[in-house]
Amino acid sequence: MIATRKFEHTYNFAFIDERTKREIRRKILKAIAIPGYQVPYSSPEMPIARGWGTGGLHASLSIIGPDDVFKIIDQGSDASVNACNLRDFVRRMTSCRTTFDTAEATLIQTRHRKPEEILTERQIIVFQVPQPEPLRSVERYEFKTRIMHAEADYAKMWVALYESYVKFGAIMNGAGYPVRVNGRYIMTPSPIPRWDVPNLSMAPCLHVFSAGREKRLHCVPPFTRVEPLEFEDVKFRVEEFREIVCAASGGDRAFMDEIYESESTRKFVINDSDFLDKVRLGQRPPQRLFQNPV
Repeated sequence: MIATRKFEHTYNFAFIDERTKREIRRKILKAIAIPGYQVPYSSPEMPIARGWGTGGLHASLSIIGPDDVFKIIDQGSDASVNACNLRDFVRRMTSCRTTFDTAEATLIQTRHRKPEEILTERQIIVFQVPQPEPLRSVERYEFKTRIMHAEADYAKMWVALYESYVKFGAIMNGAGYPVRVNGRYIMTPSPIPRWDVPNLSMAPCLHVFSAGREKRLHCVPPFTRVEPLEFEDVKFRVEEFREIVCAASGGDRAFMDEIYESESTRKFVINDSDFLDKVRLGQRPPQRLFQNPV
């Protein structure tokens, strides 16, 4: 209790001042009302450099409440340096309880992965996004990308996908595969692997994507259709893990990390650390399974 009183007199709850938190909340509400649309926001200064998770912190600290249970992962791991330091910062600035358990958390912040478990309507997941503009690879000028979004002119993106297929025999976009949200805006789902993209569509939880350096955020509301870009005869495909079993747990049907023990020996381990622990204990939680299109 003494530490809590000292904290209350030293910092505002969740570090960010209330006026700025209200502004970010209003922008999140606008992004929810227009799924996939990039909304500019203030991107206040934080005690970490932009590019190291400020966007995710802005969103998380603006919507977190005293009763929330906070979880943060980095590349699927609860124990990375980035995740551990940001978790400690949020705990110190809010006194909220933190957890490694995906099912227990009410607010999840993530970098480059979505948890394997099915998230529920009581949960919010916040993505740290390095580059929110999906058209940046085909159009370098910001004012032109805004016009393209306004006119729903995504011809350059389709041409880029077609050129990739002609050159390599497959669409080579890996992490951050472009998606169309609610039949309107093309959006980047952040650098998550293709494996996670189908789990964005019609999910019961709220997805918030925030880029602090670019000062943009966008959202996918619950039960919103999210479709990866694909051609009629060239379908979207997730990473191939058929007949691959986790060396640590024996589990399958999850995104795997490839581990080389030597030049000739390699193993695969489930990427999501919490999901891996549960599979090891025989507590496989609810998980959205899907099949690769033929």
